[in-house]
Amino acid sequence: MSKQRGDLFLLKVDTTGSGAYVTVAGLRSTGIKARLKTVDVTSKDSAGTRELLDGAGLQSFTFTGAGVFDSGTAHDTVRSLFLGRTRRNWRIARGDGSTVTAPCLVTALDYAGDHDGEETFSVTLESAGTVTFA
Repeated sequence: MSKQRGDLFLLKVDTTGSGAYVTVAGLRSTGIKARLKTVDVTSKDSAGTRELLDGAGLQSFTFTGAGVFDSGTAHDTVRSLFLGRTRRNWRIARGDGSTVTAPCLVTALDYAGDHDGEETFSVTLESAGTVTFA
């Protein structure tokens, strides 16, 4: 497997719901976490071993991004989606051309800044529907 440049790993949002994605401005880092909450079907007949139900469970994905504050329209959109508790389609574009797309809610939007540095922000998204890999 070949190595990929991190700057090609981009967080994008469909700002209007029309299918047109824009890159969230000023990101220095992005990430994806995939989780599965399992269904435990262990019983007295399990011979002391945990058993999990095949094909069951709750899948969830968390998307994160952090970077330098930018007063551009993409940042304004993220803030308004958070304040409005509005679900939109988000996309992670990877350096190899693959994408992960899912409807998400913005669950955290943080701002920080030092007296002698730039203002930074971070955003956390939680999947709120089917996640598509392409």
